Order: sequence, then C-alpha cells, then structure tokens
Amino acid sequence: MARATKEQSELTAQAIRSTALRLFAELGYADVGLERVAELSGVTRGAVYHHFGSKRGLFTAVVGDAQAIVASAVAAAAPDDGWPAIEAGSVAFMRAVVDPAVRRILLVDGPAVLGWADWRSLDAMHSGRLLADGLGALDDLVVDPSAAAALLNGAMNEAALWISSGGDPALAEQGLLRIIGSLRCSPRDPG
Repeated sequence: MARATKEQSELTAQAIRSTALRLFAELGYADVGLERVAELSGVTRGAVYHHFGSKRGLFTAVVGDAQAIVASAVAAAAPDDGWPAIEAGSVAFMRAVVDPAVRRILLVDGPAVLGWADWRSLDAMHSGRLLADGLGALDDLVVDPSAAAALLNGAMNEAALWISSGGDPALAEQGLLRIIGSLRCSPRDPG
C-alpha cells in the first residue's frame, strides 16, 4: 500500500475536522462518536486516531477551527483601526459566535471539555488576539489594554450565551457598544 503524501494527509485531516465540526455543532461533544466521524469522512477510525490521537484531540482541533471562523468574521467586519474597529469587531464577534455552526462548540462544550485554561488559550490565538491587539493600539483607553480585553471578552461571551438562551441580540449589541464607549477617555478626561 502506498504511503499518503503530506498533501493527501492534510486533506484527510481537514475532511475529518470539517465533518467533526458539523457533528459537534449539531449533536454536542457527548453524542458524537469517532466511528460516525470516520464513516461520514470516508476514512477509518484508525485514520481519525492517527491524525488526532483521541476524541478530545479532534475536538480541540475543531474548537480551533470554530475560533478561526469567528476570528475571520471579526477581521472582515473590522478592517480599520481605532474605536470603530473595536466596535465593529466586537459586534461581529457576538453575531458570529451565536451562529449554530459554532455556538455549541465554543460556548457550551468547548469550556466544559477543554477546561477554561485551554479554551482561553485557543481564544487568545484567534479573536482574542484581534481584540487585544486592537485595544493595545489605542491611545485613549481608560484602563490597561489587557484588563479591557478580559472585560470585553467576558461581556461578549456572556451576552452570546444570553442571546443563545433567547435574549434580544439588538439589546446585547446596544449594551456592548455602551460598555466599549465607557472604556474611552472623554475629551475632558485625558486618562
């Protein structure tokens, strides 16, 4: 049997992750078996283990993919710098993270399966990095950029959970924009 090329191996891993993302989003971590992922990906269960080592390893890769989807939405919405980018990117984050294609993975199962430390680490590599970089570039922020990033990240994640439970997205966005506005020095307050 011929060995798979590196490119074929990467395509196989991507097909597995794509299938797993869809299944984890629809069914949740507990109800997805690697046998089903393999079957729908057109590979053997051994191939899944070869690429990801375990169900948790596959899920970790899928959380990274879901984080990248959200980060892409944020980057697309906030191509400019400054406060408008923070506002547009933050609203885009909340809209993207409540999408059923990633919501369960990122807001429910991700923290529960991976633990907060690993989940935050993945977030910091994606949309969390964009937020921290954007805040760090501002010269009229009333608090430390790291503190502001933590506060906004927490507010957005909680608001996304609230929206997912039936809360009004428009009210959440309005509140988020007020929170962001409160982090900016007023003309009378040089910081």
